[in-house]
Amino acid sequence: MGNIGVVAHAAGDLRVEELGEPRPAADEAIVEIAYGGVCGSDLHYWRHGAAGASVLREPLVLGHEVAGTVLAPAADGSGPAAGTRVAVHPLTAHGDGATPWPASRPNLAPASTYLGSAMHLPHTQGGFARRVALPARMLHALPDGLSFERAALAEPAAVAWHGLERAGAVRGKRVAVIGAGPIGQLVIAVARHHGAAEVAATDLHDLPRRLAERNGARAIDATDAEAIAALHADVVVESSGTVPGLASAIQAAGRGGTVVLLGLQKAGDVPAALATAITRELALVGSFRFAGEFDAVLDALADGSLAVDGIVTDVLPADRAEEAFEVAADASRSSKVLLDFGAAA
Repeated sequence: MGNIGVVAHAAGDLRVEELGEPRPAADEAIVEIAYGGVCGSDLHYWRHGAAGASVLREPLVLGHEVAGTVLAPAADGSGPAAGTRVAVHPLTAHGDGATPWPASRPNLAPASTYLGSAMHLPHTQGGFARRVALPARMLHALPDGLSFERAALAEPAAVAWHGLERAGAVRGKRVAVIGAGPIGQLVIAVARHHGAAEVAATDLHDLPRRLAERNGARAIDATDAEAIAALHADVVVESSGTVPGLASAIQAAGRGGTVVLLGLQKAGDVPAALATAITRELALVGSFRFAGEFDAVLDALADGSLAVDGIVTDVLPADRAEEAFEVAADASRSSKVLLDFGAAA
């Protein structure tokens, strides 16, 4: 079977093409990919030729939410053995030689690379291919019983887990989630896993509101300002990455509450109701990717305590990647969309 990959060439130019066989470095294993989740950054590369400040300057194999099986272990003996089922942690932490960053928070390293990212040149090629060479340190063995489909949710679930934990303990607290797309749905799941007393979620569309209700949250129309202001939540997670979402997050927070800025806002100045944040003594907390949560997420996915039923709404074969991206880009009809690379047997 040929080694096809999903490659972004420019805005509007997404191709499924033959890549040739991977040539691993000594510390890299060859992984046969089973499933990959389509992320918002993948959609931005496809639609706009850029994801924020990361601009396509050469063809880029997309994808950083992937799971599969080790076909050949790293030649240097590091990492898991052949036949190990794995999920992939896509970060490589790098400093820039000048900017300080806390060693305990590798997600904040200023010159890091991430699979499927055009931030640097050459680009960091991603995992949307049938076979890829990946650093062995990225590979985390799956707990027994964890399917590849669920393991493909580990990376975005870790983002959600990290974001909620940036607010501290949420057990017994009221949590509000602004934006119930795939990340918002996973924040709901993590909030329930962590013992939140109540969870509410807002969205513009019926489908994500229905999914939120199915997963134990009270769903609110994102345009219902009165209902949002009445939440008085202890913790609000802004996961939409929009200016209206940020406004709603501040309004949804109760006095003394915490607002986690999880959705990435546009670059530059963004308007915000800071007077409200000040007079309510809100803590506004940023959250970027994740740090050491990956294995805890895998364990929680495996034992079912992190309930993610229904979050994956569509699975399409990798050779129909453009169709899958079209589906994923329509929040009114899909939540998480997976690509099937044909190695899930």
